[in-house]
Amino acid sequence: MAEFRLKFQVPQAVTRDVAERTFFWPNEGKGTFRTQLGPRLGGLGPVRPANIELFRLAAMVYAADRSVPRQVGQANWSKRNITLTVPVRDPNPWNAIAMELEGLLAFLSGDSWQLTFRGARIPREAVAGNRYPEARRVVLMSGGADSAIGAFLARTRPQEHLLVSHVGATSISPIQKEVAERIRHLRPDRAMQHHLQLIFTRRRTQPGGYKLRNENSTRTRSFLFLALGLALASINETELWIPENGFASLNPPLGPDQLGSLSTRTTHPWFLKEFSRLAQQAGAWANLLNPFAAETKGEMFRWLADQVGDAAASELLSATNSCAFTNRRWLGVSATDHCGTCFGCLVRRASFTAAGLIDKSIYIIDSPPTDSVKSQLERSSILPSIKGFVARGIRVSDIASMRLPSGYTASAARDLCLRGSRELGLLA
Repeated sequence: MAEFRLKFQVPQAVTRDVAERTFFWPNEGKGTFRTQLGPRLGGLGPVRPANIELFRLAAMVYAADRSVPRQVGQANWSKRNITLTVPVRDPNPWNAIAMELEGLLAFLSGDSWQLTFRGARIPREAVAGNRYPEARRVVLMSGGADSAIGAFLARTRPQEHLLVSHVGATSISPIQKEVAERIRHLRPDRAMQHHLQLIFTRRRTQPGGYKLRNENSTRTRSFLFLALGLALASINETELWIPENGFASLNPPLGPDQLGSLSTRTTHPWFLKEFSRLAQQAGAWANLLNPFAAETKGEMFRWLADQVGDAAASELLSATNSCAFTNRRWLGVSATDHCGTCFGCLVRRASFTAAGLIDKSIYIIDSPPTDSVKSQLERSSILPSIKGFVARGIRVSDIASMRLPSGYTASAARDLCLRGSRELGLLA
């Protein structure tokens, strides 16, 4: 079992044992996280206190996820046992929902989580003023195609809005900036669009020089992104949009051993509803909406094209990045190119085809620089799994295995999955 705690001060001497079990987040100086933010999130403005604590939890979850390697090859390769001790002002409301939060995190990452919230003195921190007092909507914008379409949808509304981007990899930052600018120019006559990029990553080297272990699969990064968006939304008590196509959100299993592990589960309708309920119970602001929960990715692409024209839609969507392996540098290949074989890339390619749009994205698999890169991409490709999924069709058991919130019917889920499957069937 891996156990971690969070400290707001770095001791003068950090032993290996302490470095391996402690995440440091001081107001000043170098800690575990590379970020502009202190542990009170004062740089964001007057964030609701419970949302600060929610983000603190998400930061620990993300750091632990990155620090405990998965035991690939074992029967339960995807399941780890992780214990977190989270510092908060008043632990009572958080400990009251700890078991349910553990279940949500297990749903998200496939691991076993144990959460304990303890009372702690939080260091003082300067709090910035409200930088976006007129923003009436916060939209998560990762730089991917779905979030870009969500950002454009917000741009069609008359109110000011804030696009929030989490910069987890340096190569994605210019993509996010370019996408935001393209969206602004598509509707230059609309209300103000703000774009805030925030860096928050786990450093590999701890204070004292000791290195944390490293795990590349980061299923909980989107949980951190969600908590960040809610922290900002809490300032004006506005709605937070998490734009994601409904087919990927439902995350149907591609095979018997791939139970929803190929795409984030943070936008799953059951997860969003339960997460919102628990966060509000702890006193956090958690007004959430996925505006595309009923659409496939191809339908989203087509909707955008109907708004701005095929050529403009093609340009915007081709400028986004959907690859699961962004910033994992292949030898001799740009870190921002698409691999062309992961789930995100394949759904993207199918969606361009389904919408009748020209795809100008660069896919490494189409012209690999070396035989070694080609071989590696072919070995990791999930195209065979997708073809098997399409050939098998949507089964009753697929729908029955989904956790659907009240009000979301099995027939609606099946219809959405059938439409998504038809789009995947367009892959050559």
